[in-house]
Amino acid sequence: MTGVISVGICSATTPFVLLGDVLDCLPLDQCDKIFSFVEENVSTWKSNSFYSAGKNYLLRMCNDLLRRLSKSQNTVFCGRIQLFLARLFPLSEKSGLNLQSQFNLDNITVFNKNEQESTLGQQVKEDGMEVEEGEMGDEEAPAPCSIPIDYNLYRKFWTLQDYFRNPVQCYDKFSWITFVKYSDETLAVFKSYKLDDTQASKRKLEEMRTAGGEHVYFAKFLTSEKLMDLQLSDSNFRRHILLQYLILFQYLKGQVKFKSSNCVLNDDQTAWMEETTKLVYQVSAFAHGSQVNHILNTEENWNSWKNEGCPSFVKERSSETKPARPSRKRPAPEDFLGKGPDRKILMGNDELTRLWNLNPDNMEACKTDNREFMPSLEDFFEEAIEQADPTNMVEDEYKVVGNSNYGWRALRLLSRRSPHFFQPTNQQFKSLAEYLENMVIKLAKELPKDLPSEEIKTGEEEDENGDNLLKASNDSPSIQSKLVTNSQMDEIAAKLGGQWRALADHLEMKAAEIREIESDSEDVELQAKMLLVAWQDREGPQATMECLITALNAAGFTSIADGLSET
Repeated sequence: MTGVISVGICSATTPFVLLGDVLDCLPLDQCDKIFSFVEENVSTWKSNSFYSAGKNYLLRMCNDLLRRLSKSQNTVFCGRIQLFLARLFPLSEKSGLNLQSQFNLDNITVFNKNEQESTLGQQVKEDGMEVEEGEMGDEEAPAPCSIPIDYNLYRKFWTLQDYFRNPVQCYDKFSWITFVKYSDETLAVFKSYKLDDTQASKRKLEEMRTAGGEHVYFAKFLTSEKLMDLQLSDSNFRRHILLQYLILFQYLKGQVKFKSSNCVLNDDQTAWMEETTKLVYQVSAFAHGSQVNHILNTEENWNSWKNEGCPSFVKERSSETKPARPSRKRPAPEDFLGKGPDRKILMGNDELTRLWNLNPDNMEACKTDNREFMPSLEDFFEEAIEQADPTNMVEDEYKVVGNSNYGWRALRLLSRRSPHFFQPTNQQFKSLAEYLENMVIKLAKELPKDLPSEEIKTGEEEDENGDNLLKASNDSPSIQSKLVTNSQMDEIAAKLGGQWRALADHLEMKAAEIREIESDSEDVELQAKMLLVAWQDREGPQATMECLITALNAAGFTSIADGLSET
Protein backbone atom coordinates (compact mmCIF):
# COMPACT_ATOMS: atom_id res chain seq x y z
CA MET A 1 0.00 0.00 0.00
CA THR A 2 2.86 2.37 0.81
CA GLY A 3 4.37 1.62 -2.60
CA VAL A 4 1.11 2.47 -4.34
CA ILE A 5 1.03 5.86 -2.65
CA SER A 6 4.73 6.52 -3.27
CA VAL A 7 4.31 6.17 -7.05
CA GLY A 8 1.41 8.62 -7.01
CA ILE A 9 -1.49 6.29 -7.92
CA CYS A 10 -3.62 7.60 -5.03
CA SER A 11 -3.38 10.05 -2.16
CA ALA A 12 -2.53 9.06 1.41
CA THR A 13 -6.11 9.68 2.57
CA THR A 14 -7.71 7.27 0.07
CA PRO A 15 -7.35 4.07 2.24
CA PHE A 16 -8.92 5.79 5.24
CA VAL A 17 -11.86 7.17 3.27
CA LEU A 18 -12.43 3.69 1.81
CA LEU A 19 -12.28 2.01 5.24
CA GLY A 20 -14.70 4.55 6.70
CA ASP A 21 -17.22 4.00 3.88
CA VAL A 22 -16.97 0.20 4.19
CA LEU A 23 -17.55 0.25 7.96
CA ASP A 24 -20.54 2.57 7.53
CA CYS A 25 -22.19 0.16 5.09
CA LEU A 26 -21.59 -3.17 6.87
CA PRO A 27 -23.43 -4.62 9.90
CA LEU A 28 -21.61 -4.81 13.23
CA ASP A 29 -20.61 -8.49 12.96
CA GLN A 30 -18.86 -7.75 9.64
CA CYS A 31 -17.34 -4.55 11.05
CA ASP A 32 -15.64 -6.73 13.68
CA LYS A 33 -13.74 -8.60 10.95
CA ILE A 34 -12.82 -5.46 9.03
CA PHE A 35 -11.58 -3.79 12.22
CA SER A 36 -9.24 -6.74 12.80
CA PHE A 37 -7.42 -5.68 9.63
CA VAL A 38 -7.21 -2.11 10.98
CA GLU A 39 -5.76 -3.37 14.29
CA GLU A 40 -3.14 -5.57 12.66
CA ASN A 41 -1.77 -2.68 10.58
CA VAL A 42 -1.43 -0.12 13.35
CA SER A 43 2.32 0.11 12.68
CA THR A 44 1.54 1.02 9.05
CA TRP A 45 -0.87 3.77 10.09
CA LYS A 46 1.81 5.23 12.39
CA SER A 47 4.38 5.50 9.60
CA ASN A 48 5.31 8.87 8.14
CA SER A 49 3.40 8.15 4.93
CA PHE A 50 0.03 7.73 6.65
CA TYR A 51 -0.02 9.21 10.17
CA SER A 52 -0.40 12.93 9.46
CA ALA A 53 -2.83 12.32 6.60
CA GLY A 54 -5.01 9.67 8.24
CA LYS A 55 -5.07 10.21 12.01
CA ASN A 56 -8.19 12.37 11.88
CA TYR A 57 -9.95 9.88 9.56
CA LEU A 58 -9.13 6.97 11.90
CA LEU A 59 -10.33 8.90 14.94
CA ARG A 60 -13.60 9.80 13.22
CA MET A 61 -14.07 6.20 12.03
CA CYS A 62 -13.55 4.80 15.55
CA ASN A 63 -15.91 7.35 17.09
CA ASP A 64 -18.60 6.43 14.55
CA LEU A 65 -18.19 2.77 15.46
CA LEU A 66 -18.41 3.50 19.18
CA ARG A 67 -21.66 5.38 18.65
CA ARG A 68 -23.16 2.34 16.91
CA LEU A 69 -21.99 -0.17 19.54
CA SER A 70 -23.68 -0.92 22.84
CA LYS A 71 -21.42 -0.52 25.87
CA SER A 72 -23.17 -3.38 27.67
CA GLN A 73 -23.65 -5.78 24.72
CA ASN A 74 -20.51 -5.06 22.67
CA THR A 75 -18.09 -4.47 25.52
CA VAL A 76 -15.18 -6.37 23.97
CA PHE A 77 -15.45 -4.59 20.62
CA CYS A 78 -15.57 -1.19 22.37
CA GLY A 79 -12.47 -2.12 24.36
CA ARG A 80 -10.60 -3.14 21.20
CA ILE A 81 -11.37 0.24 19.63
CA GLN A 82 -10.12 2.09 22.71
CA LEU A 83 -6.93 0.02 22.79
CA PHE A 84 -6.36 0.66 19.10
CA LEU A 85 -6.61 4.43 19.64
CA ALA A 86 -4.23 4.17 22.60
CA ARG A 87 -1.68 2.38 20.40
CA LEU A 88 -2.16 4.75 17.46
CA PHE A 89 -1.81 8.09 19.21
CA PRO A 90 1.17 9.03 21.39
CA LEU A 91 0.67 9.27 25.12
CA SER A 92 1.10 13.04 25.03
CA GLU A 93 -1.77 13.51 22.53
CA LYS A 94 -3.99 15.90 24.51
CA SER A 95 -7.11 15.19 22.48
CA GLY A 96 -7.31 11.78 24.16
CA LEU A 97 -6.65 12.97 27.71
CA ASN A 98 -9.13 13.86 30.42
CA LEU A 99 -7.23 17.04 31.28
CA GLN A 100 -9.89 18.55 33.54
CA SER A 101 -10.54 15.29 35.46
CA GLN A 102 -14.18 15.17 34.43
CA PHE A 103 -16.36 12.23 35.47
CA ASN A 104 -18.65 10.08 33.34
CA LEU A 105 -21.90 11.29 34.86
CA ASP A 106 -23.91 9.24 32.35
CA ASN A 107 -22.84 6.03 34.08
CA ILE A 108 -25.96 5.73 36.23
CA THR A 109 -26.64 2.56 38.20
CA VAL A 110 -30.36 1.73 37.94
CA PHE A 111 -32.05 -0.07 40.84
CA ASN A 112 -35.51 -0.37 42.39
CA LYS A 113 -36.33 2.88 44.20
CA ASN A 114 -39.95 1.98 44.99
CA GLU A 115 -40.27 0.23 48.34
CA GLN A 116 -43.82 -0.91 47.48
CA GLU A 117 -42.48 -3.08 44.67
CA SER A 118 -39.72 -4.60 46.79
CA THR A 119 -39.72 -8.38 47.41
CA LEU A 120 -36.98 -8.35 50.05
CA GLY A 121 -38.03 -9.78 53.41
CA GLN A 122 -40.73 -11.96 51.89
CA GLN A 123 -40.60 -15.71 51.87
CA VAL A 124 -40.21 -16.79 48.27
CA LYS A 125 -40.23 -20.42 47.19
CA GLU A 126 -37.67 -21.19 44.61
CA ASP A 127 -39.12 -24.29 42.95
CA GLY A 128 -37.00 -26.19 40.52
CA MET A 129 -33.82 -24.34 41.49
CA GLU A 130 -31.01 -26.84 41.85
CA VAL A 131 -27.85 -26.05 43.76
CA GLU A 132 -24.87 -27.80 42.30
CA GLU A 133 -22.48 -29.63 44.53
CA GLY A 134 -19.62 -27.52 45.79
CA GLU A 135 -21.20 -24.24 44.63
CA MET A 136 -21.86 -23.00 48.18
CA GLY A 137 -18.99 -24.90 49.82
CA ASP A 138 -19.81 -26.99 52.87
CA GLU A 139 -22.80 -24.81 53.69
CA GLU A 140 -25.97 -25.02 51.60
CA ALA A 141 -26.86 -21.36 52.24
CA PRO A 142 -25.13 -18.24 53.42
CA ALA A 143 -24.67 -17.87 57.13
CA PRO A 144 -27.19 -15.61 58.79
CA CYS A 145 -26.13 -11.97 59.18
CA SER A 146 -26.67 -9.85 62.26
CA ILE A 147 -27.93 -7.02 60.00
CA PRO A 148 -31.14 -7.93 58.16
CA ILE A 149 -31.08 -7.76 54.37
CA ASP A 150 -34.14 -5.66 53.66
CA TYR A 151 -35.10 -2.97 51.20
CA ASN A 152 -33.54 -0.28 53.40
CA LEU A 153 -30.11 -1.92 53.16
CA TYR A 154 -30.62 -2.60 49.44
CA ARG A 155 -31.39 1.07 48.76
CA LYS A 156 -28.46 2.41 50.80
CA PHE A 157 -26.04 -0.06 49.24
CA TRP A 158 -26.81 0.87 45.65
CA THR A 159 -27.12 4.60 46.43
CA LEU A 160 -23.39 4.56 47.17
CA GLN A 161 -22.76 4.08 43.42
CA ASP A 162 -23.92 7.64 42.85
CA TYR A 163 -21.07 8.92 45.09
CA PHE A 164 -18.56 6.71 43.28
CA ARG A 165 -19.88 8.10 39.97
CA ASN A 166 -19.58 11.74 41.06
CA PRO A 167 -17.12 12.12 43.99
CA VAL A 168 -17.54 15.91 44.08
CA GLN A 169 -20.74 15.34 46.09
CA CYS A 170 -18.65 14.29 49.06
CA TYR A 171 -17.46 17.87 49.55
CA ASP A 172 -21.03 18.91 50.32
CA LYS A 173 -21.76 18.81 54.06
CA PHE A 174 -25.12 17.05 53.94
CA SER A 175 -24.11 14.65 51.16
CA TRP A 176 -21.03 13.69 53.17
CA ILE A 177 -23.16 12.82 56.21
CA THR A 178 -25.35 10.56 54.06
CA PHE A 179 -22.28 8.94 52.46
CA VAL A 180 -20.68 8.18 55.84
CA LYS A 181 -23.90 6.70 57.20
CA TYR A 182 -24.49 4.40 54.23
CA SER A 183 -20.81 3.39 54.08
CA ASP A 184 -20.69 2.40 57.76
CA GLU A 185 -23.73 0.16 57.35
CA THR A 186 -22.40 -1.42 54.14
CA LEU A 187 -18.98 -2.16 55.59
CA ALA A 188 -20.61 -3.58 58.74
CA VAL A 189 -22.54 -6.02 56.53
CA PHE A 190 -19.35 -7.01 54.70
CA LYS A 191 -17.63 -7.60 58.00
CA SER A 192 -20.38 -9.81 59.43
CA TYR A 193 -21.48 -11.65 56.28
CA LYS A 194 -19.77 -14.94 55.55
CA LEU A 195 -17.99 -15.37 52.20
CA ASP A 196 -18.51 -18.26 49.77
CA ASP A 197 -16.00 -21.08 49.57
CA THR A 198 -13.48 -19.54 47.18
CA GLN A 199 -11.89 -22.92 46.42
CA ALA A 200 -15.22 -24.34 45.27
CA SER A 201 -15.79 -21.28 43.09
CA LYS A 202 -12.38 -21.74 41.46
CA ARG A 203 -13.12 -25.42 40.77
CA LYS A 204 -16.42 -24.51 39.18
CA LEU A 205 -14.69 -21.92 36.96
CA GLU A 206 -12.07 -24.45 35.84
CA GLU A 207 -14.79 -26.94 34.97
CA MET A 208 -16.52 -24.33 32.80
CA ARG A 209 -13.29 -23.55 30.95
CA THR A 210 -12.50 -27.22 30.44
CA ALA A 211 -15.97 -27.81 29.02
CA GLY A 212 -15.36 -25.06 26.49
CA GLY A 213 -17.78 -22.64 28.05
CA GLU A 214 -17.22 -18.95 27.42
CA HIS A 215 -16.44 -16.74 30.41
CA VAL A 216 -19.39 -14.39 30.80
CA TYR A 217 -19.11 -11.05 32.57
CA PHE A 218 -21.16 -7.87 32.71
CA ALA A 219 -20.08 -4.27 32.23
CA LYS A 220 -22.70 -3.07 34.75
CA PHE A 221 -23.68 -4.30 38.20
CA LEU A 222 -26.76 -6.52 38.39
CA THR A 223 -29.03 -4.76 40.85
CA SER A 224 -31.82 -7.30 41.19
CA GLU A 225 -33.08 -7.66 44.76
CA LYS A 226 -33.02 -11.45 44.42
CA LEU A 227 -29.23 -11.38 43.94
CA MET A 228 -28.50 -9.24 46.99
CA ASP A 229 -27.65 -12.06 49.42
CA LEU A 230 -25.54 -13.88 46.80
CA GLN A 231 -23.62 -10.71 45.94
CA LEU A 232 -22.79 -9.96 49.57
CA SER A 233 -21.27 -13.41 49.96
CA ASP A 234 -19.29 -13.17 46.67
CA SER A 235 -15.63 -12.26 47.29
CA ASN A 236 -15.10 -10.88 43.76
CA PHE A 237 -18.12 -8.63 44.05
CA ARG A 238 -16.86 -7.32 47.40
CA ARG A 239 -13.47 -6.49 45.93
CA HIS A 240 -15.10 -4.40 43.19
CA ILE A 241 -17.02 -2.35 45.75
CA LEU A 242 -14.12 -1.96 48.18
CA LEU A 243 -11.73 -0.96 45.38
CA GLN A 244 -14.19 1.81 44.48
CA TYR A 245 -13.76 3.12 48.02
CA LEU A 246 -9.96 3.27 47.65
CA ILE A 247 -10.20 5.10 44.31
CA LEU A 248 -12.70 7.57 45.76
CA PHE A 249 -10.54 8.29 48.80
CA GLN A 250 -7.50 8.85 46.57
CA TYR A 251 -9.37 11.49 44.58
CA LEU A 252 -10.72 13.26 47.67
CA LYS A 253 -7.27 13.48 49.26
CA GLY A 254 -5.27 14.09 46.06
CA GLN A 255 -4.20 17.36 44.48
CA VAL A 256 -6.11 17.85 41.24
CA LYS A 257 -5.39 21.00 39.23
CA PHE A 258 -8.97 21.67 38.17
CA LYS A 259 -10.58 21.18 41.59
CA SER A 260 -12.64 24.05 42.92
CA SER A 261 -11.29 26.03 45.87
CA ASN A 262 -14.27 24.80 47.93
CA CYS A 263 -13.27 21.15 47.53
CA VAL A 264 -11.37 20.85 50.81
CA LEU A 265 -11.71 18.18 53.53
CA ASN A 266 -11.69 18.97 57.23
CA ASP A 267 -9.79 17.01 59.87
CA ASP A 268 -12.76 14.83 60.85
CA GLN A 269 -13.34 13.76 57.25
CA THR A 270 -9.66 12.94 56.77
CA ALA A 271 -9.58 10.88 59.98
CA TRP A 272 -12.71 8.93 58.96
CA MET A 273 -11.18 8.11 55.55
CA GLU A 274 -7.99 6.80 57.17
CA GLU A 275 -9.95 4.53 59.50
CA THR A 276 -12.20 3.36 56.67
CA THR A 277 -9.19 2.61 54.47
CA LYS A 278 -7.79 0.29 57.14
CA LEU A 279 -11.19 -1.38 57.43
CA VAL A 280 -11.40 -1.83 53.66
CA TYR A 281 -8.08 -3.65 53.54
CA GLN A 282 -9.15 -5.76 56.54
CA VAL A 283 -12.54 -6.73 55.10
CA SER A 284 -11.40 -7.20 51.50
CA ALA A 285 -8.41 -9.43 52.28
CA PHE A 286 -6.91 -8.52 48.90
CA ALA A 287 -4.84 -11.47 47.73
CA HIS A 288 -2.72 -9.04 45.74
CA GLY A 289 -2.59 -5.98 47.95
CA SER A 290 0.71 -4.88 46.44
CA GLN A 291 -0.87 -4.80 42.99
CA VAL A 292 -3.71 -2.61 44.26
CA ASN A 293 -1.21 -0.18 45.78
CA HIS A 294 0.77 -0.19 42.55
CA ILE A 295 -2.35 0.73 40.55
CA LEU A 296 -3.20 3.56 42.95
CA ASN A 297 0.37 4.88 42.87
CA THR A 298 0.31 4.83 39.07
CA GLU A 299 -2.90 6.82 39.10
CA GLU A 300 -1.29 9.34 41.46
CA ASN A 301 1.65 9.76 39.07
CA TRP A 302 -0.79 10.19 36.20
CA ASN A 303 -2.58 13.00 38.08
CA SER A 304 0.73 14.71 38.84
CA TRP A 305 1.68 14.58 35.14
CA LYS A 306 -1.62 16.24 34.16
CA ASN A 307 -1.23 18.87 36.90
CA GLU A 308 2.14 19.83 35.37
CA GLY A 309 0.51 20.50 31.99
CA CYS A 310 1.27 17.12 30.34
CA PRO A 311 4.95 17.69 29.47
CA SER A 312 6.47 15.53 26.76
CA PHE A 313 7.96 12.19 27.80
CA VAL A 314 10.74 12.59 25.25
CA LYS A 315 13.76 14.07 26.97
CA GLU A 316 15.88 16.40 24.88
CA ARG A 317 19.63 16.39 25.14
CA SER A 318 20.93 19.27 27.18
CA SER A 319 23.09 21.80 25.42
CA GLU A 320 25.95 21.08 27.84
CA THR A 321 26.45 17.60 26.45
CA LYS A 322 26.75 18.84 22.87
CA PRO A 323 30.37 19.42 21.87
CA ALA A 324 31.13 22.99 20.89
CA ARG A 325 31.89 23.26 17.21
CA PRO A 326 34.73 25.54 16.15
CA SER A 327 33.66 28.65 14.30
CA ARG A 328 34.12 28.46 10.54
CA LYS A 329 33.39 32.09 9.73
CA ARG A 330 35.79 33.58 7.25
CA PRO A 331 37.31 36.92 8.21
CA ALA A 332 35.81 39.83 6.30
CA PRO A 333 38.15 41.67 3.88
CA GLU A 334 39.69 44.88 5.15
CA ASP A 335 38.22 47.02 2.40
CA PHE A 336 34.71 45.81 3.34
CA LEU A 337 35.25 46.89 6.95
CA GLY A 338 36.71 50.25 5.97
CA LYS A 339 40.27 49.33 6.95
CA GLY A 340 41.83 49.59 3.50
CA PRO A 341 43.93 52.44 2.16
CA ASP A 342 40.90 54.65 1.30
CA ARG A 343 38.92 53.42 4.37
CA LYS A 344 35.77 53.10 2.26
CA ILE A 345 33.03 50.76 3.45
CA LEU A 346 31.52 48.77 0.57
CA MET A 347 27.73 48.43 0.78
CA GLY A 348 27.29 46.20 -2.30
CA ASN A 349 25.92 49.02 -4.48
CA ASP A 350 27.69 52.07 -5.90
CA GLU A 351 25.01 54.54 -4.82
CA LEU A 352 24.70 53.06 -1.31
CA THR A 353 28.48 53.05 -0.97
CA ARG A 354 28.62 56.72 -2.01
CA LEU A 355 25.88 57.72 0.46
CA TRP A 356 27.36 55.74 3.32
CA ASN A 357 30.82 57.24 2.89
CA LEU A 358 29.77 60.90 2.51
CA ASN A 359 30.78 61.48 6.10
CA PRO A 360 33.12 59.45 8.32
CA ASP A 361 30.64 59.71 11.19
CA ASN A 362 27.09 59.17 9.93
CA MET A 363 25.46 59.87 13.30
CA GLU A 364 27.09 63.31 13.43
CA ALA A 365 26.14 63.93 9.81
CA CYS A 366 22.48 63.37 10.71
CA LYS A 367 22.69 66.24 13.22
CA THR A 368 23.83 68.91 10.75
CA ASP A 369 21.66 71.84 9.67
CA ASN A 370 21.23 70.35 6.22
CA ARG A 371 19.26 67.50 7.79
CA GLU A 372 16.65 69.88 9.23
CA PHE A 373 13.58 69.27 7.06
CA MET A 374 11.00 71.06 9.17
CA PRO A 375 10.01 74.21 7.27
CA SER A 376 9.69 77.61 8.90
CA LEU A 377 6.30 79.18 9.57
CA GLU A 378 6.97 81.81 6.88
CA ASP A 379 7.71 79.26 4.16
CA PHE A 380 4.94 76.84 5.01
CA PHE A 381 2.10 79.36 5.49
CA GLU A 382 3.22 81.78 2.75
CA GLU A 383 0.69 80.50 0.21
CA ALA A 384 -2.09 80.31 2.81
CA ILE A 385 -1.42 83.93 3.85
CA GLU A 386 -1.64 85.07 0.24
CA GLN A 387 -4.93 83.24 -0.23
CA ALA A 388 -6.31 84.68 3.02
CA ASP A 389 -5.78 88.23 1.73
CA PRO A 390 -9.22 89.51 0.59
CA THR A 391 -7.62 91.50 -2.23
CA ASN A 392 -6.58 88.23 -3.95
CA MET A 393 -10.22 87.06 -4.01
CA VAL A 394 -9.44 83.32 -3.68
CA GLU A 395 -12.56 81.21 -3.16
CA ASP A 396 -12.71 78.89 -0.10
CA GLU A 397 -12.82 75.68 -2.13
CA TYR A 398 -9.46 76.50 -3.74
CA LYS A 399 -7.61 77.44 -0.55
CA VAL A 400 -4.88 75.11 0.69
CA VAL A 401 -6.28 75.14 4.24
CA GLY A 402 -9.14 72.98 2.95
CA ASN A 403 -6.71 70.20 2.03
CA SER A 404 -6.76 67.54 4.80
CA ASN A 405 -3.12 66.60 4.18
CA TYR A 406 -2.06 70.23 4.37
CA GLY A 407 -4.12 70.67 7.55
CA TRP A 408 -2.47 67.69 9.25
CA ARG A 409 1.04 68.99 8.48
CA ALA A 410 0.02 72.50 9.53
CA LEU A 411 -1.12 71.30 12.94
CA ARG A 412 2.16 69.43 13.51
CA LEU A 413 4.19 72.52 12.52
CA LEU A 414 2.11 74.83 14.72
CA SER A 415 2.56 72.50 17.71
CA ARG A 416 6.35 72.73 17.29
CA ARG A 417 6.88 76.38 16.35
CA SER A 418 3.87 78.53 17.20
CA PRO A 419 2.72 79.59 20.69
CA HIS A 420 -0.83 80.15 19.39
CA PHE A 421 -1.41 76.41 19.18
CA PHE A 422 -1.49 76.03 22.98
CA GLN A 423 -3.32 79.25 23.85
CA PRO A 424 -6.91 78.71 25.06
CA THR A 425 -9.69 80.42 23.12
CA ASN A 426 -13.43 80.85 23.46
CA GLN A 427 -14.01 80.69 19.71
CA GLN A 428 -15.89 77.68 18.35
CA PHE A 429 -14.64 76.28 15.03
CA LYS A 430 -16.81 74.00 12.96
CA SER A 431 -14.01 72.60 10.82
CA LEU A 432 -10.23 72.32 10.61
CA ALA A 433 -10.16 74.71 7.63
CA GLU A 434 -11.92 77.40 9.68
CA TYR A 435 -9.43 76.97 12.54
CA LEU A 436 -6.42 77.17 10.20
CA GLU A 437 -7.89 80.28 8.52
CA ASN A 438 -7.98 81.93 11.94
CA MET A 439 -4.40 80.87 12.71
CA VAL A 440 -3.18 82.16 9.33
CA ILE A 441 -4.65 85.60 10.06
CA LYS A 442 -2.80 85.69 13.39
CA LEU A 443 0.47 84.61 11.81
CA ALA A 444 0.12 87.23 9.02
CA LYS A 445 0.02 89.96 11.67
CA GLU A 446 3.19 88.70 13.37
CA LEU A 447 5.32 87.82 10.34
CA PRO A 448 7.58 90.49 8.73
CA LYS A 449 5.69 92.88 6.43
CA ASP A 450 8.38 92.95 3.70
CA LEU A 451 8.15 89.30 2.65
CA PRO A 452 9.32 88.96 -0.98
CA SER A 453 6.09 87.18 -1.91
CA GLU A 454 5.98 88.58 -5.46
CA GLU A 455 9.50 87.40 -6.17
CA ILE A 456 8.68 83.91 -4.86
CA LYS A 457 5.57 83.74 -7.04
CA THR A 458 6.99 85.08 -10.34
CA GLY A 459 10.71 84.39 -10.11
CA GLU A 460 11.41 87.30 -12.54
CA GLU A 461 13.11 89.74 -10.16
CA GLU A 462 16.37 89.17 -8.40
CA ASP A 463 17.18 89.84 -4.77
CA GLU A 464 18.18 93.42 -3.97
CA ASN A 465 21.61 92.31 -2.69
CA GLY A 466 22.25 90.29 -5.85
CA ASP A 467 22.82 87.03 -4.05
CA ASN A 468 21.03 84.99 -6.76
CA LEU A 469 19.95 82.48 -4.08
CA LEU A 470 16.96 81.35 -6.11
CA LYS A 471 19.18 80.69 -9.16
CA ALA A 472 21.54 78.38 -7.35
CA SER A 473 22.32 74.91 -8.62
CA ASN A 474 20.25 71.83 -7.76
CA ASP A 475 22.68 70.95 -4.96
CA SER A 476 21.91 74.20 -3.09
CA PRO A 477 20.65 73.59 0.48
CA SER A 478 17.66 75.92 -0.17
CA ILE A 479 16.43 73.76 -3.05
CA GLN A 480 17.16 70.56 -1.18
CA SER A 481 14.83 71.51 1.66
CA LYS A 482 12.31 73.69 -0.22
CA LEU A 483 8.86 72.16 -0.70
CA VAL A 484 6.89 72.41 -3.92
CA THR A 485 4.08 74.94 -3.58
CA ASN A 486 0.55 74.56 -4.86
CA SER A 487 1.01 77.25 -7.54
CA GLN A 488 4.17 75.53 -8.78
CA MET A 489 2.30 72.25 -9.09
CA ASP A 490 -0.40 74.00 -11.13
CA GLU A 491 2.29 75.38 -13.46
CA ILE A 492 3.96 71.97 -13.90
CA ALA A 493 0.60 70.22 -14.45
CA ALA A 494 -0.31 72.69 -17.20
CA LYS A 495 3.02 72.03 -18.97
CA LEU A 496 2.85 68.24 -18.56
CA GLY A 497 -0.66 67.78 -19.90
CA GLY A 498 -1.27 64.27 -21.20
CA GLN A 499 2.41 63.30 -20.75
CA TRP A 500 2.12 63.05 -16.97
CA ARG A 501 2.24 59.22 -17.09
CA ALA A 502 5.92 59.37 -18.12
CA LEU A 503 6.67 61.31 -14.94
CA ALA A 504 4.58 58.91 -12.79
CA ASP A 505 7.09 56.08 -13.27
CA HIS A 506 9.99 58.22 -12.04
CA LEU A 507 7.94 59.37 -9.04
CA GLU A 508 7.55 55.66 -8.15
CA MET A 509 3.76 55.72 -8.34
CA LYS A 510 2.04 52.33 -8.31
CA ALA A 511 -0.12 51.12 -11.19
CA ALA A 512 -3.20 51.06 -8.92
CA GLU A 513 -2.65 54.72 -8.03
CA ILE A 514 -2.29 55.66 -11.71
CA ARG A 515 -5.54 53.85 -12.56
CA GLU A 516 -7.31 55.64 -9.71
CA ILE A 517 -6.12 59.03 -11.02
CA GLU A 518 -7.33 58.20 -14.53
CA SER A 519 -10.76 57.13 -13.25
CA ASP A 520 -11.25 60.24 -11.09
CA SER A 521 -11.13 62.76 -13.94
CA GLU A 522 -10.89 62.94 -17.71
CA ASP A 523 -9.08 66.33 -17.73
CA VAL A 524 -5.40 65.59 -18.41
CA GLU A 525 -4.25 68.77 -16.66
CA LEU A 526 -6.23 67.86 -13.55
CA GLN A 527 -4.81 64.33 -13.74
CA ALA A 528 -1.28 65.75 -13.79
CA LYS A 529 -2.11 67.91 -10.77
CA MET A 530 -3.56 64.90 -8.93
CA LEU A 531 -0.33 62.99 -9.66
CA LEU A 532 1.80 65.68 -8.04
CA VAL A 533 -0.56 65.96 -5.04
CA ALA A 534 -0.53 62.19 -4.51
CA TRP A 535 3.27 62.20 -4.66
CA GLN A 536 3.46 65.07 -2.18
CA ASP A 537 1.00 63.35 0.20
CA ARG A 538 3.04 60.18 0.14
CA GLU A 539 6.48 61.73 0.56
CA GLY A 540 5.50 64.46 3.03
CA PRO A 541 8.55 66.58 4.01
CA GLN A 542 10.67 64.64 1.52
CA ALA A 543 8.64 66.02 -1.43
CA THR A 544 11.22 68.73 -2.14
CA MET A 545 11.97 70.67 -5.31
CA GLU A 546 15.24 68.83 -5.71
CA CYS A 547 13.45 65.43 -5.85
CA LEU A 548 10.90 66.74 -8.35
CA ILE A 549 13.59 68.34 -10.56
CA THR A 550 15.53 65.05 -10.56
CA ALA A 551 12.41 63.11 -11.61
CA LEU A 552 11.61 65.63 -14.35
CA ASN A 553 15.12 65.40 -15.79
CA ALA A 554 14.99 61.58 -15.68
CA ALA A 555 11.62 61.59 -17.47
CA GLY A 556 12.94 63.88 -20.24
CA PHE A 557 11.16 67.09 -19.20
CA THR A 558 14.37 69.15 -19.07
CA SER A 559 12.74 72.46 -19.96
CA ILE A 560 10.20 72.14 -17.12
CA ALA A 561 13.00 71.22 -14.70
CA ASP A 562 15.08 74.23 -15.77
CA GLY A 563 12.11 76.55 -15.29
CA LEU A 564 11.53 75.15 -11.82
CA SER A 565 15.23 75.61 -10.95
CA GLU A 566 15.04 79.26 -11.94
CA THR A 567 11.91 79.86 -9.85
